[in-house]
Amino acid sequence: MKMLHTMLRVGDMQRSIKFYTETLGMELLRTTDRPEQKYSLAFVGYGGGNKQGEAEIELTYNYGTSEYDLGTAYGHIALGVDSVTETCDRIRDAGGRITREPGPVKGGKTMIAFVEDPDGYKIELIETSSREI
Repeated sequence: MKMLHTMLRVGDMQRSIKFYTETLGMELLRTTDRPEQKYSLAFVGYGGGNKQGEAEIELTYNYGTSEYDLGTAYGHIALGVDSVTETCDRIRDAGGRITREPGPVKGGKTMIAFVEDPDGYKIELIETSSREI
């Protein structure tokens, strides 16, 4: 088995595509619009996505729905970065929201931070050189 994608429901497709591509530096890999079924999809990711063996995020917009209750079960998506501090600075400069400033994980040495996408989904940034495996 192989991880292919994680699906997130979004309230504004263009806003979400802009965040994931411009703020987080992902590529827009492909889109699909299904007007008869009243939804649109956009797949974003790094390094060419599934075609290159990388996981993707599927952004799903259901026509007429501008927000969702995220519930209490969702945790976060994790992204590996070279420098958590530099990445947070870049995200902040692009208008992104940092919800946990860079620092070590509680009880450990791995450097992390958290950001939020426009729909409130949490994204953990992990400094790969400090990661305890």
